[in-house]
Amino acid sequence: MKSAIGSSLAVGVLSTSALICGVATAGEIYGKITVNGAAVGEGTDVTAQCGGKTYPTVKTDKGSTYNLVIAEAGKCTLTIKHKADSTTVSVASYDDAAQADIVLESKDGKLSARRR
Repeated sequence: MKSAIGSSLAVGVLSTSALICGVATAGEIYGKITVNGAAVGEGTDVTAQCGGKTYPTVKTDKGSTYNLVIAEAGKCTLTIKHKADSTTVSVASYDDAAQADIVLESKDGKLSARRR
């Protein structure tokens, strides 16, 4: 009976460790978005595409910040939709968190993005 309980406990601990390790390997891209020198505010859409995978869209919060959890490291394209316009910017995702502050600029009626 003791060995069955010990085995069950060991399997539970190993399963929990594997689950935690799986979460720990996911990267994060976060930052603040501004437009023409001012905060974009709440509700700007940010979507990431990394490799062949598109991640769910997140919205900026009241502080104009966004936070995406990315499952792989590598080159990503962020699509930012602000009001009726959208633009893209390239960023890198790592196993650890990476800050990517984005500056939006509107020139000649066209929205563009760059990292700050």
